[in-house]
Amino acid sequence: MIKSDIDIARETKIRPIHEIAEKIGLPDDEIIPHGHYIAKISLNVFDRLKETTNGKLILVTAMTPTPMGEGKTTTTIGLAQALAKIGKRAMIAVREPSLGPCMGVKGGAAGGGYSQVLPMEEINLHLTGDIHAVSIAHNLLAAVIDNHIHQKNEPELNPRDIVWRRVIDMNDRTLRSIIVGMEGKGANGVMREDGFDITASSEIMAILCLSNSLSELKQRLGSIIAGYTPLRRPVAVREIGAEGAMATLLKHALLPNLVQSIEGVPAFVHGGPFANIAHGCNTIIATKMALKLADYVVTEAGFGADLGAEKFFNIKCRYGNLTPSAAVLVVTSRAFAKHGIENIIKHAENVARFNVPLAISINRFRGDSDQDLHKIRDACATHGLNAFITDFRESGGDGGIELADEITRMCEMNSDFAFLYPLDWPLRKKIETIATEIYGADGVRLTPEAEKQLQQIETLGFGHLPVCMAKTQSSLSDNPELSGRPQGFTITVSNFRVSAGAGFVVAYTGKIMTMPGLPKKPSALSIDIDDAGNISGLF
Repeated sequence: MIKSDIDIARETKIRPIHEIAEKIGLPDDEIIPHGHYIAKISLNVFDRLKETTNGKLILVTAMTPTPMGEGKTTTTIGLAQALAKIGKRAMIAVREPSLGPCMGVKGGAAGGGYSQVLPMEEINLHLTGDIHAVSIAHNLLAAVIDNHIHQKNEPELNPRDIVWRRVIDMNDRTLRSIIVGMEGKGANGVMREDGFDITASSEIMAILCLSNSLSELKQRLGSIIAGYTPLRRPVAVREIGAEGAMATLLKHALLPNLVQSIEGVPAFVHGGPFANIAHGCNTIIATKMALKLADYVVTEAGFGADLGAEKFFNIKCRYGNLTPSAAVLVVTSRAFAKHGIENIIKHAENVARFNVPLAISINRFRGDSDQDLHKIRDACATHGLNAFITDFRESGGDGGIELADEITRMCEMNSDFAFLYPLDWPLRKKIETIATEIYGADGVRLTPEAEKQLQQIETLGFGHLPVCMAKTQSSLSDNPELSGRPQGFTITVSNFRVSAGAGFVVAYTGKIMTMPGLPKKPSALSIDIDDAGNISGLF
């Protein structure tokens, strides 16, 4: 009988969190326990270990994924366990699961099988409340903005030009567009159009993940653009005065969450921005702390190398002063059947564009035949790509020893990591470079509205920021129906948004939803709990 993820998790003897902390040299006064198996870690670690040499940073990315995902998190956890199996001091640094996908169709984000982080139920359902803290801080600002308008405070905000929407950590399509301030003859505030996004797309989530300290967090919160005056001058949060209260609500959320893998490898699970809207990586703080505590740190970036990896390199590594030593491209038989070898080649080229050595992990799923997996490996070898068949779900760390050996070899190579573009390039040139070199597009077209917005953004002085492309994860192009390695296409940018606090300009392409909807039969309908507190239906 094939065991489910939750069955495997429950059968595992989970170690007290103090034992996991002790493995990486964390004393009791740097641990803030949340129950027996989860802890927040004090930022004092950085002062104590400031002279310690950083470990090697390994990124896990993927080819263009199918809707169910290709197992990046499972591979990330499994690879760290494999590194531990060969005697390396390894850690994991991954994102926190959003309740949206967990209750929707994709499921949780704690890995799978014998390559999970534990306690699985708590990680998938709230963890230490970081995502809720982001929601509350975000919605506090929304309330302050509406009160600012209602009270006619200075600087004057144009109710028709407020860019700060509300958020909730749930897929709820009915909230995409709403009207606030109705009825009450003004007692309920100024009536205007508004809407909700999912919390993972919040600029505050991006800020949490890109801040190196509490002081930087507060500074970034103050730089958020709340809206515009009637004369189209941007109004920053620090002009309204809410950044102090927002930072206070995020004080504990800034601290990394320490948990463990099934095989006892220490793991930070911290931060959760989406990669098709935001930058799709866990927090800089968790990654940098792990690099002080371990010799090898395995992390991931959402979706394919055209999205998460590009943003990891160009945004996260830039703001965190990080230098990756190696990368792993996850490939599966179902994604290979949909997209072919040309898609794998293109994503490998994308990683190579940043001068990061790459190995391919052919992730075995239930039902995959050896013949199919060997076919993928042979196709990769034909094109000079170093590929390994891995089985992290069923075999844990033992399912990827060869890959772990190769990764340690690559990490000893001299890194010549380079960004795709310098910050002093015009925004249009940055976008065109990403589109042509990473997506393989012939060029970029801006709608008339986007042209106008781009000119305003440059005039306001935001042209020096990196670009965060909002694009479908289902294709290298901006058309989700184009599989493989599309040719002869143009990327269309429909509009822009300045995320001044996060420190990037978002360029929207295609039909990107910042608030997903639930499927016909969401996972939430299968989740239950019995009288003893046992949860079922999570996967």
